[in-house]
Amino acid sequence: MKFKLIALSFIAATSFAFAADQAPPKPAAACSAMVPYGLPSAKNGEPIICRGGYILEHNNQAKIPGWVAWTLTPEHVISCLPRDDAFAADQSLGANSAKPSDYAGSGYDQGHLANNADMSYDATIARESFIMSNMSPQLPSVNRGTWKNLESAERAWVYSTKHAWAIVAGNIWSPSSKTIGAGKVVVPDALFKILTDNVTKKSIAFIIPNVPGTPPDFSKYQVTVAEVEKASGYTFHVPDDKNAKNPIPAIDLKSIADDKKNQCK
Repeated sequence: MKFKLIALSFIAATSFAFAADQAPPKPAAACSAMVPYGLPSAKNGEPIICRGGYILEHNNQAKIPGWVAWTLTPEHVISCLPRDDAFAADQSLGANSAKPSDYAGSGYDQGHLANNADMSYDATIARESFIMSNMSPQLPSVNRGTWKNLESAERAWVYSTKHAWAIVAGNIWSPSSKTIGAGKVVVPDALFKILTDNVTKKSIAFIIPNVPGTPPDFSKYQVTVAEVEKASGYTFHVPDDKNAKNPIPAIDLKSIADDKKNQCK
């Protein structure tokens, strides 16, 4: 018990220190390279927040992001940095930000939209991936299963094609969606992701239910970009046909694992 208290105290102190040192958001124009086809739409004047590795639209009422966008390049796929779970409220949002305490005892993970592994090419950017405006409540089986498998696949596609890919991930919810915590953070009914190969200009999209029993095979949930727009209420700019359902590329996780093992000795 004493060990657990010490560990919890350390985590709390680390998160507090990060919150105190948290840099303010950058102007949206500073993130233009992350959205080569233009920013997705925003709802009701909600804030657009630009960080070192991603840009997002935050829904202040739901206290989760509507969407988060970034570009992943081949040289950023492999990182040797250790993961630092420094979850912290978004200081730029004040009372509109979710807090780690909202998730405590809820049964939901603090689930990344812009995943930490994609951000781990730089220590500061990796830490910014843990700011709560980049999170939504995700069932462990989804966050650590279906959603994580899609995150691993996206890095494999970037690494094997040697192309940069533009990625947008987000949440889908309704007025009847449940909430958690004192801050009444909305639990999304589903998560979406749109991935575009910046060389071939082909996009693939998915809507993954945030419900018990969601199987780990994300390919079952492929949809069109048009279907994501209809379900989310956002408009997304892609270079190809929004009604196309392009083939899912082959997934080579072994090459990344082997190269990471060699690079991170």
